[in-house]
Amino acid sequence: MNNSKTDKIWTISPANKIEGEAIWQLERAGALPGMLRAVGLPDLHPGKGAPVGAAFFTDGMVYPYLIGNDLGCGMALWKTSLKSGRFKPEKIQKRLHGLEEPWTGDAAAWLGDYGVKQVSDEYAIGSIGLGNHFAELQTICDVHDENACTSAGIASDIVYLLIHSGSRTKGDILLRKHVDKHRDAGLDTSLAEGKEYLEQSKECLRWAHANRALIACRILDLIGAEGVEISDHPHNFVESAIIGDIKGLIHRKGATPADRGMTVIPGSRGSLSYIVQPIPTESSLNSVAHGAGRKWARSECKDRLRDRYSARSLTRTDLGSLVICDDKDLLFEEAPMAYKNIDNVIMEMKDAGLVRVIATLKPLITYKVRR
Repeated sequence: MNNSKTDKIWTISPANKIEGEAIWQLERAGALPGMLRAVGLPDLHPGKGAPVGAAFFTDGMVYPYLIGNDLGCGMALWKTSLKSGRFKPEKIQKRLHGLEEPWTGDAAAWLGDYGVKQVSDEYAIGSIGLGNHFAELQTICDVHDENACTSAGIASDIVYLLIHSGSRTKGDILLRKHVDKHRDAGLDTSLAEGKEYLEQSKECLRWAHANRALIACRILDLIGAEGVEISDHPHNFVESAIIGDIKGLIHRKGATPADRGMTVIPGSRGSLSYIVQPIPTESSLNSVAHGAGRKWARSECKDRLRDRYSARSLTRTDLGSLVICDDKDLLFEEAPMAYKNIDNVIMEMKDAGLVRVIATLKPLITYKVRR
């Protein structure tokens, strides 16, 4: 790992091209009042004012804009009762629909089971959202650590379900409330307003977990399967931590906690995802990458790709998997080519001693949006 002249900015080795804008955003964040360390992971790329693929440690100041509007966004992996050898993607995809529509069940009861006290945005619970959010049915491609797979109950002949979603409008409302009053300034968490933000952010985390679980249950119901959650980890949030002998706050924006067991690091919809065992290290702020990271801005994708690809051609990947996405612009914006190479991201983290690979997952069906 390399440190900058500030002795606070750390980035993983540059096998992946890291944009200058992302480095500038990381250095700008590293100079904020109360900032003790800023870490850029291999999926680092520019965000809206703050970098994505980064973790930050402060002395108690909280910076909501560093976390962003999708507070609580994360990845959940579920094991289904379906056998991969009998799985027919063309048949199953016809059953997948309606996840954009409000869930008709008892939202208050569902959210209450996940500890959510302030029931709001009930209409959005159980929905995936747009952007880079998705639900993906997958199967094991390669097993790298048989003992770890056995301990986790991971079998090679089973279909898995990976959910990427967050707190939907709930997190956006919380960020807007702060930005409208303070712009990008931080809050002192020893004072009332800072404490209130931390409590509301925890509520967003619980809501996002409940949302991913409900999405999984809705999909399992549609495909006629049972399932069990294997892991669920957020990658946009803030939490208390002790680094060295200092008690402070770790902010994660597109960074997965490394101290909570096995997790999934997905690539694009046209590449493998990795089941890994993170290795906590203070130099990385106990964080690992959350995915491949964008290579191109959304606004660039259509111009780069439309002369070579039709929207229809992007509904099947090079791995043979199917993509359900009725939004043509989103098909281009989320095309596999718009993302960095996940294999390089994983390799860099392995070389840095941050992860141990357990297995890889191959996509079968990716669900983005129906119209």
